[in-house]
Amino acid sequence: MRIWIDADACPKQAKDLIVKFALKRKLEVIMVAGQAVAKPAFAIVRLIVVPSGMDAADDYLVEHAMPGELVICSDVPLADRLIKKGVAALDPRGREFDERNMGERLAVRNLFTELREQGQVGGGQAPYGEREKQAFANALDRILTRLAKG
Repeated sequence: MRIWIDADACPKQAKDLIVKFALKRKLEVIMVAGQAVAKPAFAIVRLIVVPSGMDAADDYLVEHAMPGELVICSDVPLADRLIKKGVAALDPRGREFDERNMGERLAVRNLFTELREQGQVGGGQAPYGEREKQAFANALDRILTRLAKG
């Protein structure tokens, strides 16, 4: 089993946790990015830099991640594509994407995109703190255990 990371938007604290879990469980980690990013110096971690372009990293993840593997991403449309392929998806804040919540998550994402474009809301996500890091660690452990059981 491999853990894939949409590395362009994943917080460093989440990447560090992923590597810690992967070392403990002897899993491979593949970071996919549209530009060079810092890669942890462990043999289990690979960095793949895809040619820049709209959704190039997303397309690479969908093409190469396999059912039974996990992708860490914040991108809701990417998660939807992965879930339809049978690949587990988790955001760095510990919220798992699945068939039951994809419709709602896509609708909320589209609503906020529209409101931002109209100038009615601004900003992005709240800072990544200890609470988010702990929620992510708990969800990561739970999903990796489930995937290992098959």
